[in-house]
Amino acid sequence: MHADLSRDTFRPDRHYAAVLTQQGRVQLDADANEQAAIQLHRARTTAADLIGQHGGPRGATGFEVGFLGGSRELDDLSIGGGRYYVDGILLDSTRPEPGVPAQEDADDDGEAPATWTYWDQPDGHRDPERPGDRLPTRFPYLACLKVWERSVTAAEDPLLREVALGPAMPDTAARIKTVWQVLPLPGAQLEVEDGAAKDQVREAFARWAAAQASTARMAARSERPGHTDDAPCLVDPDARYRGPENQMYRVEIHEGGAAEEATYKWSRENGSVTLPVDGTDGTWVELSSLGNDDKLGLHVGDQVEFVDTGYTSRGEPLPLLRIEEIDLPGRRVRLSDEPHPSVGRRPELHPYLRRWDQRSGSRHGGGPGRAKGSARLRNGAVRIDEGGWLPLEDGVFVYFEPGGAYRSGDFWTVPARTATGGVEWPADAARRPLLQAPNGIRVHYAPLAWVLGEGSVADLRMTFAPLAAAVPAADEQELAAEAEAEAEAEAEATESAAAGSDGRTAGQDDDGQPES
Repeated sequence: MHADLSRDTFRPDRHYAAVLTQQGRVQLDADANEQAAIQLHRARTTAADLIGQHGGPRGATGFEVGFLGGSRELDDLSIGGGRYYVDGILLDSTRPEPGVPAQEDADDDGEAPATWTYWDQPDGHRDPERPGDRLPTRFPYLACLKVWERSVTAAEDPLLREVALGPAMPDTAARIKTVWQVLPLPGAQLEVEDGAAKDQVREAFARWAAAQASTARMAARSERPGHTDDAPCLVDPDARYRGPENQMYRVEIHEGGAAEEATYKWSRENGSVTLPVDGTDGTWVELSSLGNDDKLGLHVGDQVEFVDTGYTSRGEPLPLLRIEEIDLPGRRVRLSDEPHPSVGRRPELHPYLRRWDQRSGSRHGGGPGRAKGSARLRNGAVRIDEGGWLPLEDGVFVYFEPGGAYRSGDFWTVPARTATGGVEWPADAARRPLLQAPNGIRVHYAPLAWVLGEGSVADLRMTFAPLAAAVPAADEQELAAEAEAEAEAEAEATESAAAGSDGRTAGQDDDGQPES
C-alpha cells in the first residue's frame, strides 16, 4: 500500500492471534497495522471457509447481471444490488440513494438510477471512446467480478485530513479500499464448447483465473558498496546499508509482461510522497503544495507519476514524467511532457503527482558478480535485468528470479535500518536472501453471468442460506412420546414410594416411632 509506513510485520505463518501493547513503550504504526491485519485475515478466512470461494446471502445476493441492449448506441449491463463474498472479502453492489437537498430545484425532477451499470459502476471508469472498454459484440462472453484492494490517502480523499491540525501538518492515516469491477471476458479465452453447462463454464473460468496470478519473485539484500572508502564517514564504516535514515523501500512493477518488456520503479518512502494537483497548463502543473520539507518534496530530475482515481482503478501504466523546472513562488513544476489526456482533467477524480526515486544515469555501488554503473530507464522506469543483483541506492540491492511473468502493480517492500546497517529480508541458515512472491496486488476473481445473447443471460452466482434457524415446533407424535415418558416417570416414582413404605422396621408405627 502506498502509505508512509515504517514496515509491515504481519506474517500469517507465525499464527499470532493478537498484538499486546506494553506499558511505557514507544508506539509504532507497524504494531497497530498488524493488529488490523490479523483481525481482517481471521474474518476473511472464516468467511471463505464457510461460504466457499464466492457466494452471496440468499435473498440479498448482489451482482445480478442483466443485458441492456435495444436502442442504445452501446450495449450495457445492469448490476443488481446486494452483497457478495469473494475469497471472504465482502462486496456491496447496492447503489446509494442520493441525498435530499434542503431546497430542491423545481427543474430537477429526474429519478436517480436504482442500480449500477457496466458503464457507470463506481470503480470501473470505463470509457466508451476506447474500443477495448466496450462489451464484446460476439456472444457468448462471461461477465466476471474482479476484486482487489488499494490504499487511499488525503491526496485522493481530502476528507481524510483533519483540518483542525492546519495545512502544514501531514495527514494522520491512510485507508484501505476494496475495489470491485464487473468486466467482460470473451468466451474464446475460456476455451469452452458451444452449449457448455454452467459448471463447465465455472471450471473453465477457474482455470483462467489461476493463470492470471503473478509468477515473479524477488530477493533483496544490503552490500557495502566498494566506493565508500572514498566517501566521508557519515555512517558506520562497516555498515552495508549506507543511508543516513531508516527507510521503507518499495519496488513496484510498472509495465508488466516478460522480463524483456517489464520495468520497475522504486521509492525510498514506500511511494508515499504525493503532491495534489490544482491545475494543468501544457507541461506546467500547479500543485497545492511542493511538499512539507526537502525530503518529501520535488527536485529537478525526479521521476513522477501523474495519478488520479480513474488511473489507479484501471491499472494501466502510463510513461513516467521528469521534473524539468520548479517555480517555487507559483507552486508549479514543468514536466518533460504533457500529461496523458486520460489523467488529471477531472478535478472530482483528485489528480496528484507521485514521486519515484530512480534516476537515469545515477551511479550506485556495484554488487558482487555484476557491477552496475547506471539505471537503464524506459518511459521513466528501470528495465528489469534478471539473474543479477541490481542496485537501488546506498548499498541496497534487489534480485529478480529468471523466467518470471511480471504484472503491473506487483510490489515488494524492503525496510532498511541504520541501527543494523542492513535491510530486513527473510534469509536461510546461511544468510542467503530468500526469493519472495510480491506483497501484492492480490487480485480475486469470480464468475457472475454467461451472456449468451440479447436477453439471454445464464446466472453463475452462488448463494448460501443463513446458518441460524427457528427452533422447530413439536408435532403430535413428539407430544405423545413426551406425555408417555412423563407418565412412566410418575409410575416409577409411585412404585418407589410404595416400596419404601412397606419396608419400615418391625416394632415401629407408621411414623417410625416405637410401638407402645
